[in-house]
Amino acid sequence: MRGKRYTDEPRLNIKKVVAVIVFIAVIIMFIIGIKTLLQSDTQENLASSIYFTVYTNDKYGVINSKGKEIIKPTYDEMIIVPNKTKAVFICTYNTNYENGTYNTKVLNEKGKEIFTDYNKVEPIPLLDSGNNLSYIQNVLKVTKNGKYGLINMDGKLILNTEYDDIFTLKDTENTIIIKKGESIGVSDELGNVIIEPKYKEIQAIENNYKYGYIVKNDEEKFGIIDANKRIILEPEFEEIRSIYGANKYVVKEDGDLRIIDNEKNVLLRVGFDDIVSINGDNVVVIKNGKYGVLNMDGEEKIERKYEDLKYAFNDYYISKIDGKYGIINLNNETVLEHDFTSVTYRKEGNFIEAEKENEVETLIYDSNMNLKLTGIISEVNEQKGYLKVRVGTEYKYYNFKFEEKENTELLKSNQIFLSKKDGKYGFVDKTGKEVTGYIYDDAQELNSYGYAAVKKGGLWGSIDENGKQIADFKYKLENNLVIDFIGKYHIGEDLNALYYTDK
Repeated sequence: MRGKRYTDEPRLNIKKVVAVIVFIAVIIMFIIGIKTLLQSDTQENLASSIYFTVYTNDKYGVINSKGKEIIKPTYDEMIIVPNKTKAVFICTYNTNYENGTYNTKVLNEKGKEIFTDYNKVEPIPLLDSGNNLSYIQNVLKVTKNGKYGLINMDGKLILNTEYDDIFTLKDTENTIIIKKGESIGVSDELGNVIIEPKYKEIQAIENNYKYGYIVKNDEEKFGIIDANKRIILEPEFEEIRSIYGANKYVVKEDGDLRIIDNEKNVLLRVGFDDIVSINGDNVVVIKNGKYGVLNMDGEEKIERKYEDLKYAFNDYYISKIDGKYGIINLNNETVLEHDFTSVTYRKEGNFIEAEKENEVETLIYDSNMNLKLTGIISEVNEQKGYLKVRVGTEYKYYNFKFEEKENTELLKSNQIFLSKKDGKYGFVDKTGKEVTGYIYDDAQELNSYGYAAVKKGGLWGSIDENGKQIADFKYKLENNLVIDFIGKYHIGEDLNALYYTDK
């Protein structure tokens, strides 16, 4: 049966319907366009809000991660960027090397001076165990009327300017030493005073603030205070070693070395001349110059016969005998022969590196002591879970299961990818299509800022994420341990200087 339209019903106007549909489509496209624009602007702003010191024409300035000049290079002294994600640039001027005086000022990304309430604002240096220099990222030291305090990167005062000095403990995060008179204490990076300044010496247990601090008072006695301000051991011991193991501490009392718990119960006091480390209920000890392992009952777990012994993981220990390193377990079994000049356990990837004398390549074993790779490790990326290894003349990628992966699988944010053919390097896109051609003698993958170092005719230059040449081929960089570019600038030869340059 056919339907019929009643004469009093309004007729459908096709032109109007089409017009409405087109109008709605335009609105949707407009919204999508605005959203895309805002997203791209946000991404661009994020990419451009990362900052580096630059050195050019014998002067220091600041650039962002796109190579754009932020602070004009006009300063004789290096500008410090404590936190590369913050527009806080510390400039030093009026330096007098004879008497050690200088002035500082802090600039933002617009070149405007900030934090002007203080006589001086300085970054807080931090040295790691290898004496590599960095700076505490979220805190600055300020001076007012001859006294020191702390501000955060927004300029908020978080520790009053009442101290005679402020500095850091070497290779210990979240630990700032505060000094009053001749006494010292500890503040964290939020300005919380953990230990009042009333001690002669302070050190972190195993260089980890989470385990607490060993303090020494005016009576030359040692105690322990944890990171939550609790006194774990009163300062009454002749010595406390920087060794920690699940509330177990190595102390010296009445001339004897012993292991106690936080209730001062003696857990182990005989069978050794010295203690190296505590791992659960097992202790690496030295007796008559030889290393071994005892448990807390004094039972010998690993015979005391080794020249060196270091806990690795699970029940495994890196051991040295007859001048060579290997790995043994708590059953006194050799699980990796003592054939190596060095053995290192890489916790982040749960694998073992072993090196032999006069051999350049490293042998890489899994945690079951199976040889998986032989090559030169150039990168261990814990965040993305991969190894980059030079195997022969090729760079190869592996996940932490030692499965070989393509760079396109792992470097998902990259636009172009390093490739090699007929002994030459080039870049391809995600589909494998050539972007630059195979024209380089050497090259590196894009860094996180969208630049890749490329080499031709013995000289280095750079390209961007589209394969466009940015820095000309003019840098030898023979003494650079790391080759990296931001725009036309390469990282300085001295990595501790933390700057990019076109020199």
